[in-house]
Amino acid sequence: MKEPVFALCDRIREISLALHAHLRHGHLEKVYENGLAHRLRKAGLAAEQQSPLKVFDEDGTVLGEYSADIFVEKMLIVELKACKTLADEHTAQLLGYLRACRVEHGLLVNFGAPKLEIRKFVLSQ
Repeated sequence: MKEPVFALCDRIREISLALHAHLRHGHLEKVYENGLAHRLRKAGLAAEQQSPLKVFDEDGTVLGEYSADIFVEKMLIVELKACKTLADEHTAQLLGYLRACRVEHGLLVNFGAPKLEIRKFVLSQ
């Protein structure tokens, strides 16, 4: 049986593809964020936009907060982009968020290209 977070990622991929097929590329990131969050909620998933997540130092001290584009089912950060192509700094950004917020799973989704780009990341100890 597939681990719940991987089934969740598959569902988000399907919904993202459908949204991209409808809107295409060329909109602002916020439009895609609103659209994806709306469709995730319609699918019965808990999807929080601009969800505040605590940022921790390695000793556990809370350093501040980061606002995740969409935090799904309290287990998966979805970082959205609306750019020509994903770059190394986008990957570094998501990995930094996962590490600092102590969240294990993340998706990087780029709606800005003619072809939807989705990358899955797992941060393991």
